[in-house]
Amino acid sequence: MGSPVTVDIWSDIACPWCYLGKHRFEAGLAAFDGRDDVVVTYHSFELSPDTPVDFDGSEVDFLVHHKGLPADQVRRMLEQMAETGQQEGLRYDFDALRHTNTRKAHEVLHLAKEDGVQRELAERLFAAYFTQGRHLGRDDELADLAAEVGLDRDEVLIALEEGTYADAVTVDIEQARAYGITGVPFFVLDGRYGISGAQSPDTFTAALEQVRAEQGDPTSEE
Repeated sequence: MGSPVTVDIWSDIACPWCYLGKHRFEAGLAAFDGRDDVVVTYHSFELSPDTPVDFDGSEVDFLVHHKGLPADQVRRMLEQMAETGQQEGLRYDFDALRHTNTRKAHEVLHLAKEDGVQRELAERLFAAYFTQGRHLGRDDELADLAAEVGLDRDEVLIALEEGTYADAVTVDIEQARAYGITGVPFFVLDGRYGISGAQSPDTFTAALEQVRAEQGDPTSEE
């Protein structure tokens, strides 16, 4: 047996392509015969760190006023995103979505990593944000969602109040900058290969197979 294949994923809960990319990656991972020997870690990335916790407006308003895009273009983009998600079993409800700052959500994901339920919490947060219109900028809401995947609600509230994982979020963002990551989702396999965007499951499977093959071939090391 070779070393475990590591997959480090930079994403943001407020990124619709990250939600789609998570599902496509997991489909690709499921088709990889070495899937039980793959270690997946989610890392923090903030697409819009200046977003207020309580943004007063719709997702269309946010993209129009904060990104400078025409309203008609934004509506078409969101409609296309919803259609793409529907084709792959994901439901995006952009009318219900409550845009907020995602930094605290990232802090809870670091706590979830320590407890071994990071993937489960990431899935829960994506669904809460894009499908259910939950407010992920509020401590109580995050604690409720974290409790659904097995985390201790009071522990989550304490960690958020004390900023226990705030530095960990910063470290992730700085590492993304060091890698030259400017958009998400971004996948780093074995610390060597980068895959940008919500690629097809086949692309992820092939990349995992390549990494595994190179681990078994000492001549492939640089």
